[in-house]
Amino acid sequence: MSRIGIFGGTFNPVHVAHLLVAEAVCEERALDTVLFVPAGWPPHKTDEPLAPAADRARMVELAVGDAPRFAVERLELAREGPSYTLLTVRELRDRRGAGNEMFLLLGGDSLLDLPNWWRADELVAEVRIIAFARPGWALREAWDGLAARFGRDWVDGVRESLVQVPLVDVSATDIRQRLRSGRSVRYMVPEAVRRYIVERGLYAPGR
Repeated sequence: MSRIGIFGGTFNPVHVAHLLVAEAVCEERALDTVLFVPAGWPPHKTDEPLAPAADRARMVELAVGDAPRFAVERLELAREGPSYTLLTVRELRDRRGAGNEMFLLLGGDSLLDLPNWWRADELVAEVRIIAFARPGWALREAWDGLAARFGRDWVDGVRESLVQVPLVDVSATDIRQRLRSGRSVRYMVPEAVRRYIVERGLYAPGR
């Protein structure tokens, strides 16, 4: 039996903070694998301008490289319609085997918004949540609201699994803005990703 983490997102683009989070969660919660799952059509970020799905997935593959505990799953890119997390969890369980333990990695912003997710009650019943703090998000303010929706026992379990990750204040939004204004993003993204962005002209001024 393996302990598998699911780390979804637009990865628009993937950056060093994503990798630091995945590594910290792997170590703290003894995960065997973290699956990076680029979203095809994210239902919660409908106004976000996205690079093509194939480019976002390729950047994640370049970022992960040969890291032994990281892998990329493109299943949401092949799915029609919104990238609902519940469907992803169920499909990964079918692919990887029902005997494996599945964990969903959520930053503080996503955790706060979890009650608004599609069929959220079914989701939290089917996968365990590993939460981590992100810059600017105070998780202590979220617990009462989450308990009102999902129950105090569920909240206590999430609090016990909370992982303190390096709070590197790097965001995809800032990276895109820097690229569109012609500024450097060196060291904010893995070098292979930076070269790919330049070669493909992603997030270039005027795009």
